[in-house]
Amino acid sequence: MWESENESVSGRDYGNGVHSTSKNGVKTDSFEQKGQSWYVATDIPSDLLVQIEDVNFHLHKYPLLSRSGKMNRIIYESRDAELSKISLNELPGGPEAFELAAKFCYGIAIDLSATNISGLRCAAEYLEMTEDLEEGNLIFKTEAFLSYVVLSSWRDSILVLKSCEKLSPWAENLQIVRRCSESIAWKACANPKGIKWQYTGKPASVSSPSRNHQVPPDWWFEDVTILRIDHFVRVITAIKVKGMRHELIGASIMQYATKWLPGLIKEGSGLTEDGSNSSNSNGSSSWRGGLHMIIAGSGEEIPTVQAKDQRMIVESLISILPQQKDSVSCSFLLRLLRMANMLKVAPALITELEKRVGMQFEQATLADLLIPSYNKSETMYDIDLVQRLLEHFIIQEQTESSSPSRYPFPDKHMHDGSQRGTNLNAKMRVARLVDSYLTEVSRDRNLSLTKFQVLAEALPDSARTCDDGLYRAIDSYLKAHPTLSEHERKRLCRVMDCQKLSVDACMHAAQNERLPLRVVVQVLFSEQVKISNAIANISLKDAGESHYQPLVSHHKSLLEATPQSFQEGWTAAKKDINTLKFELETVKTKYVELQNDMDNLQRQFDKIAKPKQASAWTAGWKKLSKLTKTTNVETHDISSHIPNAEQTTKPRRWRNSIS
Repeated sequence: MWESENESVSGRDYGNGVHSTSKNGVKTDSFEQKGQSWYVATDIPSDLLVQIEDVNFHLHKYPLLSRSGKMNRIIYESRDAELSKISLNELPGGPEAFELAAKFCYGIAIDLSATNISGLRCAAEYLEMTEDLEEGNLIFKTEAFLSYVVLSSWRDSILVLKSCEKLSPWAENLQIVRRCSESIAWKACANPKGIKWQYTGKPASVSSPSRNHQVPPDWWFEDVTILRIDHFVRVITAIKVKGMRHELIGASIMQYATKWLPGLIKEGSGLTEDGSNSSNSNGSSSWRGGLHMIIAGSGEEIPTVQAKDQRMIVESLISILPQQKDSVSCSFLLRLLRMANMLKVAPALITELEKRVGMQFEQATLADLLIPSYNKSETMYDIDLVQRLLEHFIIQEQTESSSPSRYPFPDKHMHDGSQRGTNLNAKMRVARLVDSYLTEVSRDRNLSLTKFQVLAEALPDSARTCDDGLYRAIDSYLKAHPTLSEHERKRLCRVMDCQKLSVDACMHAAQNERLPLRVVVQVLFSEQVKISNAIANISLKDAGESHYQPLVSHHKSLLEATPQSFQEGWTAAKKDINTLKFELETVKTKYVELQNDMDNLQRQFDKIAKPKQASAWTAGWKKLSKLTKTTNVETHDISSHIPNAEQTTKPRRWRNSIS
């Protein structure tokens, strides 16, 4: 077991201490501090002053020379036998570490703990307190303490790694950071059922622990978030190698960012309850953390030290994000992207982060998508950024659709169908998000028509089953830009399909004076087509009404077995259906009446268009003239056929004479 349950939260002090044999000729039991100076409690006057920063140590040469190769070299290479003052401002660990090292040289027992071991180990290395000078020197003893005590403890490993922040590059070169990171990673990846050591958030009173107590999988989050960003990256990298689940790694990164990036946290005053952004006209952000207050001024200001630290944190977090989708929420990615743009993070990292957002863009919300423009753009919001995110989403969807299935052949068709359904639902959610975003940004008078049109047409037509949201955005844009020409308004309305508008949207559009007349006519025509189709469907249903009776009785039997809330909902829906039927019947009746009126008008028009009847005398003279003409023609025809008639009668006379 790495550590017992009675481990103290603040780190452990080992009362037995570390002793060294006293062969230095100066016997003392302690050091005395007077102001900023330390003195050896002995009657022998000091002959060496060691100055470290603003602290002076009045010591003796022989105890230090017998243990420290660094002190030997400084004194003997100076060629000054009377040298009495040495400055060691570069000593890692500072005056605190040198105090412990000096006590060790005098043979005074020192207490090692997780808070001082790293500084003392680096100081021993700096002073060259090796085994060549004396067996059991300070380097050996501190190494043994690190290996056998610190690295076996969760809490001590965290504290030592935290203390290494002020010891660069000594702690890195001595592998203290690497060993502590590996130790933390191993313990974080351990089975939670076997964890018995103390961690932050665990009750301190564990005298009689319950066997049923379950350790949560995120038990290590709060402890590792106290680390500096470079050490946190080392720990997370080691945890990835050990095979930790990517969801837990992403959750730990989100918790770390929440703690160290105050500008990443949303304030309640920035967003309304319905999720709409309450940014004012000058582009001030609804995200109001300490960092935003620092660098939200003009872009020409020199970045502060805190802003540089924040930029390093953002860049480091982007670099260690797990590659798997849904490792972190899309909202977190967008907030991180917002801060990356604000801090002028490296373009390559911003592009990588944009691709990550595109992978799960359907999870975004309007509040997170309203990112102000930080690059001196004319628009209040960064429209180009949203356009790039949408392009990454479309590319990702196309890649997933075209990628071959890794499932076995019997399940391939089922998987392909579910994949297409999932992609379509994602596109529909993104379409609604884009329509809401267009409605919000359309109020910006500096938003060009081209940017609006490109963003609205970025998604395929299949992504929108209803264009009400797009119509709302177009109407909002027309309100904010009343000076558009007729051609520009027609161009704007081309992005909308009138046949996909609902009844309410059509009624609003028919009375909208901002729309071009051609669009209004299209809306009315599409609505007339819908009404005609509905009338035709009702006629077909009336003709086959007998086929619906068994289904109605079946519905009644189902309703009797459903809860009251469902029955009430069905009753309300039935009323709406009956109301719609009545309205359609009314329209049908009016249509028939109009058809009859039109037939009557047509008959009246035909009567008016006929010529007037002539008088009886005129008709009589016309008949007489026609008869006269007919008689003359017949007479002419008879006279022309007389010779033939005579020839035909001669044989008949001959036959009569013979008889």
